[in-house]
Amino acid sequence: MIYPRHFEDKIGFDQIREMILEKCISPMGQHYVDKIRFSSNREVITKLLRQVSEFKAILTLGESFPSQDYFDLREEIARLKTPGTYIEQEALFDLKTSLQVIENILVYFNNTADEDYPELKTLVNEVDFPPDILISAERIIDDKGEIKHNASEKLLEIRKQLEAKERQVIRETKKAFTMAKKSGWIPDDAEITIRNGRSVIPLKAADKRAIGGFIHDESASGKTVFVEPTGSFEINNQIRELENEERREIIRILTHFTDRLRPFIYNLVGAYRFLGLIDFIRAKALFAIKIKAEQPTINVHQNIILTEAVHPLLFLTHQAANKPVVPLSLELNPENRILVISGPNAGGKSVCLKTIGLLQYMLQCGLQIPCSPDSSLPVFQNLFIDIGDEQSLENDLSTYSSHLLNMKFFLHHANEQTLFLIDEFGTGTEPQLGGSIAEATLEQLNQKQAFGVVTTHYTNLKLVAQKTTGLVNGAMLFDSKAMQPLYHLQIGNPGSSFAFEIAKKIGFPNYVLNQAKKKSGGKHVTFDRQLQQMEVEKLSIEKKQKEVEATDEHLSEMVEKYTNLMEEIKKTKKQLIQEAKEEALQIISESNKAVEKTIREIKEAGAEKVKTREIREELEEKKKKLKGPSYAIPKTIGTADRKAKDSKKAKASSYAKASADREDDSPVKVGDYVRIKNTDIIGELTEIKGNDAWLNVNDINLKTSFSKLVKTDQRPLSMISFRSRNRNRSILNEINEKAAHFNLSIDLRGKRVDEAIPVLQKYIDEAILLSISEVNILHGKGDGILRPVIREYLQTIDNVKLFGDAPLDMGGAGITKVYFR
Repeated sequence: MIYPRHFEDKIGFDQIREMILEKCISPMGQHYVDKIRFSSNREVITKLLRQVSEFKAILTLGESFPSQDYFDLREEIARLKTPGTYIEQEALFDLKTSLQVIENILVYFNNTADEDYPELKTLVNEVDFPPDILISAERIIDDKGEIKHNASEKLLEIRKQLEAKERQVIRETKKAFTMAKKSGWIPDDAEITIRNGRSVIPLKAADKRAIGGFIHDESASGKTVFVEPTGSFEINNQIRELENEERREIIRILTHFTDRLRPFIYNLVGAYRFLGLIDFIRAKALFAIKIKAEQPTINVHQNIILTEAVHPLLFLTHQAANKPVVPLSLELNPENRILVISGPNAGGKSVCLKTIGLLQYMLQCGLQIPCSPDSSLPVFQNLFIDIGDEQSLENDLSTYSSHLLNMKFFLHHANEQTLFLIDEFGTGTEPQLGGSIAEATLEQLNQKQAFGVVTTHYTNLKLVAQKTTGLVNGAMLFDSKAMQPLYHLQIGNPGSSFAFEIAKKIGFPNYVLNQAKKKSGGKHVTFDRQLQQMEVEKLSIEKKQKEVEATDEHLSEMVEKYTNLMEEIKKTKKQLIQEAKEEALQIISESNKAVEKTIREIKEAGAEKVKTREIREELEEKKKKLKGPSYAIPKTIGTADRKAKDSKKAKASSYAKASADREDDSPVKVGDYVRIKNTDIIGELTEIKGNDAWLNVNDINLKTSFSKLVKTDQRPLSMISFRSRNRNRSILNEINEKAAHFNLSIDLRGKRVDEAIPVLQKYIDEAILLSISEVNILHGKGDGILRPVIREYLQTIDNVKLFGDAPLDMGGAGITKVYFR
């Protein structure tokens, strides 16, 4: 049950309905929008929500979906039930076009995997589409809406005769025109023209009888008359007869087609109903994308859990003005069913109440709502609202009387399956009496186990919520230092109206405010203000703490990525050097064989043995140098430098050996010193969560995988600690520099494939390194060459979670949106 009858106008759902109407392509879809109704059937609601979710997936990630030519032919088809009637040519063209759309939609779903779009495929399976009708229509009418010449043999013959007669008319008219022009009967610069659908010759009025024929018209001045020559006049009459015969044949063809269509009228009506339903679901999905809506969980435990929810109309308004919206988060359950919200005027109380009511109503109408997918809502049988001024001159009702009538209805019909919303509870009459009635009403609604949200300024309602089971206070926070509302709901404590602060902000006389404070009790005002300010500061600290934790975690991930990258570079470098050495050795070996051959030849020729030995020794010396672990140190480096380098190598080697010797396989626990495998990073293990671990490495919190840790009793050396700090600082500076200049979109339009892929590879590598969550790749639509190549490359990247076309309002198929793991 919905109360009052103009409930939708009260909460703004009428505007939501209008926005969905605008997204529809056809009147069929708009008809379904008009039929949107509140439902308390959990299964129906779930089905409707899943349909929207599936269509959102099609629009954002799927292939292009047919989205035009959604013609409604149901009325025309119904007219054809009567025998002897036939479909009009224009209607036949619309029928053919729309049936092609329906067929394309069916093919679209049939070409997807069995587990994709189960709810939408259920609708597809219910369509009994007669393909023979479409084939017959395509044989009769072309893509321009004209009846084809070969629709029948007789029609083809008639049109051939028509073409021949029309050519004959042109010849006769040109012949008469040429003769008249030579005779001087035609005005200067005059040409053959058309009057009444026939070719005519403009003649001077004095010579209008010169060539004979039929006068069709004359100029405004009367100096020129338009004459159809006698020779073409008779032929035109024959053409008119052929045109009538053509029309009769077309009617015969359309009648024959209609007779074939008539047995399938019921199937066709069902197909068009399906087309309208697809249009409707598509419109709901487009609107859901527009307001960033998600599908919350529907629970059976009567829990209202809204997380990061926003009012859709407020979101769109602020989005247009480039202003942020403060999201709403709250939880109501059987223990705390009724929320009493208090706070300053213009602080967001009414918006909060309307948001809860509108989102609950949208959900039970089968629409997704703008909130976190972690949200969970129940299904109510009754939704009641009392908001705004219900004053009626016709019914002799004051504002307060109308509120009392609403309360009376609530008390008679409320139960545990009811959600009621009351704005400014108790106002409109003497405060003490109005507050008492409101308190008693609230207690009765609580006894009926109803759920509800009320807003108020009355202290007695705040107190009863504080001490009564089933009721809970909520405050809209206000920053008394900045003198501005925060639009943030804090559940647990009542809010202050901040009447004095707001009055002071608008310039109300101070002497009046001081006198008012004395009358109201200054201690109460001060305590109220301090309590609210503490809540504001607590909220600010929590926000900053979350930011610090997020930054710390991000830094740990970056350090680990850079460390792993450096290790990989070192391994690659060693491998390349080794491969180069092996290749050089191969070259020397082959050269050695050549030299041996040369020596043998020289020896046979009587060369000296001493010279031969010198050549061989020189080759062996070069070979030994390449086989060595490193190239010899140049003699220009002094002895002291060599000793210093040898000392550093010895220390590093001894440190690595000591680290390896002092590791053990015992279980790792918080407080142990551990080393990250394949690195020289040693730190104290401070926290373990699943397979994630946090280390304290020289006062830097480093996050890594628990499986990478090895227990050790080695402590970081001061030199290593110093180097580690410098390295981390350098890494952090480099990360910040890259992050500051990283663009979330890359434009590859106009580039060839061989130019685009290297640029894309570098861009994707940087995005993964900086932990970017999503990027946009602009490749344009054009000939469609870049798009498949780019997507083929993205499929090879393990860190890419998914990718697809951008939303239609962001570029559609011209942009590939990439999401990273």
